[in-house]
Amino acid sequence: MAGHSKWANIKHKKAATDAKRGKAWSKLSKAIIVAAKAGGADPDGNIRLRTAIQDAKAVSMPKDNIERAIRKGAGETGGDDYEEIIYEGYAAAGVAVMCDILTDNRNRTAPELRKLFEKGGGKMGATGCVSYMFDRKGLIVISADQIDEEKLMELALEAGAEDIAANEGSFEVTCEPDAFTGVSDALEAAEIACESKQLARIPQNTVDIEVEDARKVLRLMEALDDHDDVQMVSANFNISDEAMAIIAAEA
Repeated sequence: MAGHSKWANIKHKKAATDAKRGKAWSKLSKAIIVAAKAGGADPDGNIRLRTAIQDAKAVSMPKDNIERAIRKGAGETGGDDYEEIIYEGYAAAGVAVMCDILTDNRNRTAPELRKLFEKGGGKMGATGCVSYMFDRKGLIVISADQIDEEKLMELALEAGAEDIAANEGSFEVTCEPDAFTGVSDALEAAEIACESKQLARIPQNTVDIEVEDARKVLRLMEALDDHDDVQMVSANFNISDEAMAIIAAEA
C-alpha cells in the first residue's frame, strides 16, 4: 500500500491550497454529479454519493454547490454529461500509474494527459498496461487517536473489512468494494471520525525509488492530480523516509 499511502499523505498536506484555488470544489462537484446519476440522489442509499458529499464538506464546499451538483446528477437541471475513463501509464523508474478520470470531452483530456506524462518523464500506455498490478479496494483512513487498534480491528473485521494497518499516525482499513458500505456504516454508527473514505486502487507490489527518480515521480503525480479531469491518481512507488526528508527540505 506504500505508493498509495505516500501520495495520499502528500496530498493531504496540500489539500488546503487546492481548496483555496477552487480546484477541489470543481472536482468534487463532478464526483457528486456522477455519483447521483449512477446511484440516485439519496445519500442514505448511495454510499458513493455520501462519500463525495463528506469529502466536499471536508474542504468547506458550500451547501448550495453540493445541492446543485446533486440536482444535476439526478437530472433535475441541465448539466454536462461526464464520462468515467481510466488512463494508465508509467512514470520514471518504471513506476505504474493509473488515473481515474471524469470528463465531458475525452478528445481533449487524452492528449492533455499524454503531454503531462511525457513532460514528467513518463509515458501514457494502452488500456490494461498496468491495471493488473492494482486491486480495487475500499480504503478508510482513521486517525490513530480516534480509537484503539484492537477495538478498531474487532469492529471493522466484524463489519466485513479485510485488514487494518498502522501507517504514520493513522490506521488504514481495507475491504472488498462490496463491503465498503457496511464497513463505512459500522464506523459511522460507532461515531468514529474518518480522515478519508474512498474506493482506491491498491498496488499489489511496490517499486523502491531513490531521490532523483522520486523527484520526477512526485512532480508527475502532482501534475496529474492538478488536472481538472483527474479524480484520483494511483501508483506503485515506495519512497524511503530518508529520501522523503531530502525532498521535503528542498521544497
